[in-house]
Amino acid sequence: MRFSLMLAAASIAAATPAPGATGQQIFSRCAACHLPTGAGVPGAYPPLRGDVRALARKADGRRYLVHVVIRGLSGPITVEGKPYRGTMPMQGGLDDEAVAAVLTYLTGTLATGSGPAPTPFTAAEVKRVREGAAAMSGADVARSQPRP
Repeated sequence: MRFSLMLAAASIAAATPAPGATGQQIFSRCAACHLPTGAGVPGAYPPLRGDVRALARKADGRRYLVHVVIRGLSGPITVEGKPYRGTMPMQGGLDDEAVAAVLTYLTGTLATGSGPAPTPFTAAEVKRVREGAAAMSGADVARSQPRP
């Protein structure tokens, strides 16, 4: 029993990024499914490029992106015109600074698309969104997907 508690504590610590971790470092947990380039896996894991960048330029899109990270996603969504039906677990262990860092990296550096890079995400913005999302499920998040 003691070993299992130590193992659980170690996995929680491993899931929590080091203080001051960059968005790129935090994105390594996303890359397992979405690939290091953000290209995704056709039919399984959506790409994190053009639509994501476009969403980050709109208030409802920014809120949605934060929800996806902090609450996860379950159910059908459409990305770059293609349907995806799956589950993305909420990304536990990320504080507001880490969520802002990974979304800023994703939307400002990794995501491609036309137009200027979106405004960087801030910890204060993530905190505001998180405070209103405590009761949201992954299915609620999927249903709230705005159009890019």
